[in-house]
Amino acid sequence: MSKPIDRIAFQGELGAYSHQACVDAHPEMEPTPCKTFEEAIAAVKEGSARYAMLPVENSLYGRVADVHHLLPESGLHLIAEHFHPVRLQLMAPKGAKLDKLATAQSHAVALGQCRKFLGQHKLTAVVGADTAGSAKEIAQAADQTRAAIASRLAAEIYGLEILAENIEDASHNTTRFLTASRRKLEADPHDGPAITTFVFRVRNIPAALYKAMGGFATNGVNMVKLESYMLDGEFTATQFYADIEGHPDDPAVARALEELGFFCSRLKIIGVYPAAPDRKR
Repeated sequence: MSKPIDRIAFQGELGAYSHQACVDAHPEMEPTPCKTFEEAIAAVKEGSARYAMLPVENSLYGRVADVHHLLPESGLHLIAEHFHPVRLQLMAPKGAKLDKLATAQSHAVALGQCRKFLGQHKLTAVVGADTAGSAKEIAQAADQTRAAIASRLAAEIYGLEILAENIEDASHNTTRFLTASRRKLEADPHDGPAITTFVFRVRNIPAALYKAMGGFATNGVNMVKLESYMLDGEFTATQFYADIEGHPDDPAVARALEELGFFCSRLKIIGVYPAAPDRKR
């Protein structure tokens, strides 16, 4: 058995896409399923896992809102990013035939991503709690008229047979994951492209956000993500979550962050990590 510190926590059942992301990005570590994102983060904070693998956005469905709220206050540091293509597999108990299936069960989002296939084969969509949980339920039911839509890893774990591969409507469907650590590990500024992730709140003065963003434009720093969300249910309290290309030690980034600070009531860097090779794709 591996030591607790060699574990990587993720939200979901074994066989979830987050599980597959853990295997792909950190094959040396033992994936540890958690019921919620809060539990995955707590596992790292308490020391029962070294890292947490957290999905932050999907190319079809946008950001994972819960994670954006949890990360800034978690006390954890972002140390890596990973882009995971979402490939949906239709699976059923061994011996089942595609033309004999009646239903396909999965998470509502996954079902929505393969409407064409479901319609073509006249399969009734059944909403399950999640993809891997649906695969587990279908395996336990052992009904050859019921199928699940999940990952290839889920089929292996629960002993299901894949009857149709890569049935998603959009081939570009990709989820971006971030690895979070209790230990601060920053990218080397001289070792290739980096991404800096930070949160900030602008001061309550006219044009504060416009002026805050000006420093990135004038210094030629590319901001690749800017999200806003409400704090504590207050309409006047907004926090921004941002990703920029570059390292805080880069002179242009340092000047842009310094200018941003003039117009902020709070500025917190939560990660400086290498840009994933798949980012440009």
